[in-house]
Amino acid sequence: MRAAVLHEIGQDKLDVVDDMEATGFGPGKVKLRVRATGLCHSDLSAMSGVLPQPAPFVPGHEGAGEVVDVGDGVTSLKQGDRVLMCWLPACGACPSCKRGQTQLCLAGFMNAGTPNFRRSGGDVFGFAGTGTFAEEVVVAAGCAVPIPDDVPYEIAALIGCGVTTGLGAAINTAKVEAGSSVAVIGCGGVGISTIQGARVQGAAQIVAVDPVASRREAALRFGATEAVSPGEFADAKQRITAGEGFDYVFEVVGRSATARTAYENTRRGGTLCVVGAGAMDDFFQVNMFELFFDEKRILPSMYGGGDVLRSYERAIALWRAGRIDLEGLITHRVQLAGINDALDQMRSGEALRTCIAI
Repeated sequence: MRAAVLHEIGQDKLDVVDDMEATGFGPGKVKLRVRATGLCHSDLSAMSGVLPQPAPFVPGHEGAGEVVDVGDGVTSLKQGDRVLMCWLPACGACPSCKRGQTQLCLAGFMNAGTPNFRRSGGDVFGFAGTGTFAEEVVVAAGCAVPIPDDVPYEIAALIGCGVTTGLGAAINTAKVEAGSSVAVIGCGGVGISTIQGARVQGAAQIVAVDPVASRREAALRFGATEAVSPGEFADAKQRITAGEGFDYVFEVVGRSATARTAYENTRRGGTLCVVGAGAMDDFFQVNMFELFFDEKRILPSMYGGGDVLRSYERAIALWRAGRIDLEGLITHRVQLAGINDALDQMRSGEALRTCIAI
């Protein structure tokens, strides 16, 4: 079958091959035919080595498709079911799951160390234990979440990661209050979803911050009340909050420098919500006096900070009601053969989300 593979960490191009085989099928597993997958910035971060991932590997973790086979013991799914892929399934038995913090379950991460594919040259891993830049993939049954018939595969794929992450940061983690002021630093697909989450929550002012003009323009379409470049952010803070700072600032880049900017633009007693996935050697610094004196809450948000299954259902309900725009997030569409063009569009900031038809 066809798949896009990265042979070594640090390479900036994927190799589209036609001799890949999905492996690992057996009890408790399902084989999926991938129909659509989104390109998420985390895929680029894994390719560059910012996020840890063994190589060679097939990127992609934001996917949807149909079940083509089910292993022994799988009773919740059947052949032909339409599903989205959950790259972080909850085991239901670990301490995090028992506390209701299923987004912190580590069981799914264990899958990342087991090869999902094979070629003549040896084993190939799937990013985050999935690998949706392939025609077929084998995953644990808990990774395949049924979707209603009226949800297109493209939309379901985005809900599988970027939309859930962004909406959840505003709704679950920060719990944005109606009438509040919000700033979102980084307006790709996840940042735009965060803006939509803040709008759903009733924020009065939502300032989008991004260096790319087309992304600032897009942010206004999705609910931002103002969009500024990083150099204009200080002026926006002064005008909108009289210099006090915003009630909520979301960092959706994954860098310590932007996290520090977010912290400095959060009001005393306000909330900094860290949504971007960064590198292990990039350290965020805050001095002990300001940490105590300013009483700012620093809240990381992992995969939307809540039960992902409930978050999927909520995203679908909001989309059906017309309260969030998911179709508009897809700015580019390519076939698998054009995956490297999609990577370039993501790196340049031209694309919010590129949907890849597999």
